[in-house]
Amino acid sequence: MCEGEMRNVSGCNKLNPDRPNKTQQSMAETPAEPQIDCELRPPSNTLSEPQLQYQLHPLSEPQPLPQPDTLPQPLPQPQPDSLPGPQLLPQPDTLPQPLPQPQPDSLPAPQLLPQADTLPEPQPQPQPDSLPRPQLLPQPDTLPESQPQSEEEVKPWVWTRRCVLLLFLLASSFCASIVGLAYYSQQHLSPESTPPASPPCTSPACQRATARLSISVDPFSQPCDYFLFPCGSEGASLSNRGRQRGKGMPLHPQGHKSRAAQAEKERERGRKERETGTDIIEKAPADRMPDRQTALLLTMREILEAEDRSSPGNSARQKACMFYRSCMDTGPTETAGPEPFLRLVHKLGGWAVSGQWNQTDFNSTLSLLMRDYGTFPFFSVYVGKDPNDTQGDKRYIQIDQPDFQIPTEWSSKTQKSKANTQILRLFLASYQRLLALLGSPSSSTILHIGLFISLSSELAVAASPLPHRLQQGLLYQRITIKELQVRTLAPAIDWLGCLQTTFHPHPVSQSDHVLLHNLPYIVHMSRIIGKWLNKHELSGSGPLHTFMVLSLLHTVIPALDSRFTQTERNFSLALGTTEEDVPRWRQCVLQTEKGFDTVLKHILRETTAYTEAEELIQNVYSSIKSKLSDLRWTDEESRMSVLNKIQSLTPRLSTKNNIFSEAELNQLYSKVTIDEHMYFSNYIQSLSLQRQRPSKLFSQAEGDDIWSLTPFISGNELVFPIGMFVQPLFHPTYPRAINFGVLGSLMAKDILHLLLPNIHSQSVSPRSIAECVRYQYLSMTEGPGREGAFSLSPAQQQEMWVQYSALQIALQAYNQSLKKYPGDSSLSGLSHTHLFLTSFTQINCDSDPYHEFMPFEPSFLVTVICGYSNLCPTTLSCPNKPQQHLLGTC
Repeated sequence: MCEGEMRNVSGCNKLNPDRPNKTQQSMAETPAEPQIDCELRPPSNTLSEPQLQYQLHPLSEPQPLPQPDTLPQPLPQPQPDSLPGPQLLPQPDTLPQPLPQPQPDSLPAPQLLPQADTLPEPQPQPQPDSLPRPQLLPQPDTLPESQPQSEEEVKPWVWTRRCVLLLFLLASSFCASIVGLAYYSQQHLSPESTPPASPPCTSPACQRATARLSISVDPFSQPCDYFLFPCGSEGASLSNRGRQRGKGMPLHPQGHKSRAAQAEKERERGRKERETGTDIIEKAPADRMPDRQTALLLTMREILEAEDRSSPGNSARQKACMFYRSCMDTGPTETAGPEPFLRLVHKLGGWAVSGQWNQTDFNSTLSLLMRDYGTFPFFSVYVGKDPNDTQGDKRYIQIDQPDFQIPTEWSSKTQKSKANTQILRLFLASYQRLLALLGSPSSSTILHIGLFISLSSELAVAASPLPHRLQQGLLYQRITIKELQVRTLAPAIDWLGCLQTTFHPHPVSQSDHVLLHNLPYIVHMSRIIGKWLNKHELSGSGPLHTFMVLSLLHTVIPALDSRFTQTERNFSLALGTTEEDVPRWRQCVLQTEKGFDTVLKHILRETTAYTEAEELIQNVYSSIKSKLSDLRWTDEESRMSVLNKIQSLTPRLSTKNNIFSEAELNQLYSKVTIDEHMYFSNYIQSLSLQRQRPSKLFSQAEGDDIWSLTPFISGNELVFPIGMFVQPLFHPTYPRAINFGVLGSLMAKDILHLLLPNIHSQSVSPRSIAECVRYQYLSMTEGPGREGAFSLSPAQQQEMWVQYSALQIALQAYNQSLKKYPGDSSLSGLSHTHLFLTSFTQINCDSDPYHEFMPFEPSFLVTVICGYSNLCPTTLSCPNKPQQHLLGTC
C-alpha cells in the first residue's frame, strides 16, 4: 500500500476509533485502493437493519444490459438483504482482482468495482422481509459491508450508473453552452449579429434610393475591383472623382482602365446633353449620389415644381414658383430677343453706342445700378462681419475690388495686374458679337469697345489676388465713410450717396465705419475715374457710362435669349475654361433663390424632420466625444484643450434665426408682381429684391443663409444648417443605416475638420493610424514588402485619419441608435451593416469635398474596417492577389 493510502486509512481510523481491527483487516485483504480523503467527509452514521432493508426496497430486479461479446450472459439474482456501498468507477484496464470477503458488521472504505471479465461469482443473498420508511443514503465509510456479488449482479448496476452520469454531464454541458452563448451574444456581438426583423421601406423616398442601389454596383460583390478603383461604380461621375489621386500613392493598375472607360462615358453623355438640350441627370437621377450643393438644389427644384393649391395665388410661395416657371419657359425669352435690355438702357438715359444718350450724371447712374440692378462696375459692396472684432456680431459694409470682365494676370515681379494681348483680341471679338446682337451700328462698335478695354486695363493695374492682399495686410482695413470721401483718398465716388441709396432704408452716416479689402485699388480707381471724367474730347462718347451699361449687360445676360448666353460661353471656351454646362433647372433655382431666399428657407424648414435630424446630430456628436477621449495625445495640455472645447459646445439644428410666418412672408412680397411670360422683368425684380431687405443683411447670422451646407460655431453652439438634411443624403423615412452611413459620416468629417484643424500636432494617433491604413492599401494593391516605397505628408496623414475616424464614428453612432431603438427598416433585402457601408461608399465615391489630401478613394476604408471585424456581409477575399488579408487593426 502506498504512502497516500496509509494516510487515508489513518484518517478513517481516527474518525472511527471503534473499528480499527475491521479496517485493518479490509486493508489486508483488499488490493491497492484509490486515495480517499476521509477528513473532508461529514461525520459517519451507521444504519440499522430495518433502514438498510428499506433502502433496498426501491430497487427492483435489475435488467441485464447488453455486454461485450466476451462476457457471459447474466443470471437472475435474488434480492440482497443490504445495499452495497457506493463504488467509485474504476478504469477498465487497471482494475485489481477482487477477493471474496465475509459479511462485516459495518461497511469499510469504498471499494473499486472490479473489471467485468474478472468478477467472482456472486453470493446468494436473502430477500428482505419488510421495508421501513425511506432514509437518505449514508456516507460510504459508514455503510455495512456488502456481500460479495456475482458478475451478473454487478454489471447492470455499474452500466446504469455510468449512463446516468454521462447523460447528466451531457445535459449540464448543453445547458451551460446555451447560457454562455446567450450571454456572449448579448454582451459582445454587434446589433448586426442578432438583428430583428427588418421590414422593407416602401416610401417614395426609399423607392428612389432602392432604384439608385439597383443601378450601382454592390461593393461587396466585387470588393477587389471596387475598393481599389478611383471609384468603382459604373454609374459614377468621373468629373467629380477624375482627379489625380496619389501625391505619391500608387494607383491600382486597373484604375487607369476604369478612368478611360468613364471618360468615354462622360464624353458620350455630354454629346447627348448638347444634342437634346436636356440634362441627363434629369432623366436618371438615381445613377449617382450628388454632392451636397446639388442635393440641396434638387430639393429646391422639387419644392418649386410642386403644385401647391392650398396657397392663394398671390402668396409669396406662389410667386416664387411662378418666377421659377417663367425661367424654365424659354419660349417667350427667345421670342423677345434684345428688346427687354434695350428698353432698360433707354430707362437709364440711353447710351452713346446707339447714338442716343442724355449724358446722365455719373454718380446718379452708379447709385441706380447698385440699388436696383445689383451691378457694381468699379467696386463691389457687400455686408459681413469683421473677424478682428471679437466683441460682438456686428456686421459692416465692406468694399472690395470688382470682378473685371476682361481676364487679367498678376505679375509677382512688378506687383501689378495686366491683360494678355491675345486674350484682349478674344474679348474684342466677343463684345463685337454682343453689340451686333443689340443692333448697334458696326461703325461705332470698335470705338466703344476699344474705350471699354482701355478703361478696364487701367483699372485692373491696381487689382491684386487675394493671397497677395492677405500677405500685405490689405484685408479688413477699417475706415469711416467721411475719411474715404476726402480728396486724398477716393473723392471721385459719392460714397455716402451711393451707400445710402443701396441700403435704403437702413441708416448710413458719414461716421459709420466700412471695411476695405484693397485700399490701394480704391485710391487708384478714384484717380482713373476722375481722369476719364475730365477728358473733354471723350465727353460725347461717354466711356464711363458705356462701361457701366456693358457691366449691366453682363449682369442680365442670363435673362436674355440663347444667342447672348452662347456668345458668353464661346468666350469662356476660347479662354480655355472647361466648366460643364449648367443645366437650365439649376440656373433657375439659383436665380429664384436670389430674390426669394426667405420663402425657400421657410418651405425648407417646414419639410425638415426635426426629430430624426436631432437624433442624428446627438448620436454623431456623442460618438465623437467617445472617439477623442481614446486618442493618444502629445501632452496633457493638448488633451484637456481639445476635450474642454468639445464639451463646451452644444450641438443643435439651425432653426432659430429669421423665422417668418406665412402671413409675414406674404406681406414682405406683397408689392412684387410676377408674370410667368416675362422672365426678363421678373429677373430685374429679383435683383432689386436682394437690396430691399437691408435689415436681413445687417442681422443675418453667420452661416444662416440657405446655402450653408456645413456646421459652424456660433457662441457656445455648434449649429447644423437645415440645408444639410435633404434627399438623397437624408430622409426621415430612410432606414437609419442610410442616414448614418451618408450624412452621419459627412457630419463627422465636418466636425473633425472644424474643431481639430491642428490635430496632427496635438496627437500621435493620426500618424500611426494613417501609416497603418497606408500599409493595408499597399498590401492589397502591391503585396507585402512595399511599405517603405513612399511616405505621407502631415496633411495627408491628418486627412486619412479624419476620413477613417469619420467612418468609425458614424458606425458607432448607428449602433448606439440601434441599441436605443432596436430594429431598422431595410432596402433591397440588405442587412443593417451592409446597407450602412454601401451607403458610405456611394457618397464617398461620387462626391468627396475633402479629396485634396486623400491619397486614395475613401471607400477603401471599408476594406480596413472589414479586415478586423465581423461586421461585413461577406469576406473580402481576392483571388490571385499577392496579399489577401489585412495584417492588423488600425
